[in-house]
Amino acid sequence: MNPYYYHYYRVNNWGSILTLLRQSLFAEEMVCSMSSELFHIPATKDLEGNAEMHNHLVPASYHRVTAAGCAQRLVNGEDRQTIIATMAACMVNAENQDKKVREGLKTMEEHAPPEYKTAIGLMIRWQDQAENYLSQAKESLRMMGVSFPSSGSGPENGEYNLY
Repeated sequence: MNPYYYHYYRVNNWGSILTLLRQSLFAEEMVCSMSSELFHIPATKDLEGNAEMHNHLVPASYHRVTAAGCAQRLVNGEDRQTIIATMAACMVNAENQDKKVREGLKTMEEHAPPEYKTAIGLMIRWQDQAENYLSQAKESLRMMGVSFPSSGSGPENGEYNLY
């Protein structure tokens, strides 16, 4: 295969993965912004599920940021397998944290004052987008032949980090 073509092909694939990860991260930013705002509104400052949800939203965000950073490095021409392995592990970590984020959002929706249910529904839709774009990025990587680690020790002890 022509080395130029191979490089061009790989850069374009990393670019599309980077775009998907950035879209996932943008949606995550909206969830973070909206749910954090609730801590500053008297009627929702102690909303059940919000603090617990943030215990998972923070690491989910970190793993998305790290995965996007890895993709950016690949777009820039770095090509170490360890960068790809880090990105894959962080995507799995984010997915695992997303499960607990979703549980917290459901709890929040159940306990929110009626005038805030619409806002929480919007957060849930943003979370749907964050998960959907992450899933698309993961599927694109699978199509490139990248394999993903299993979730390791699992949710029974709250440990999801695969690095």
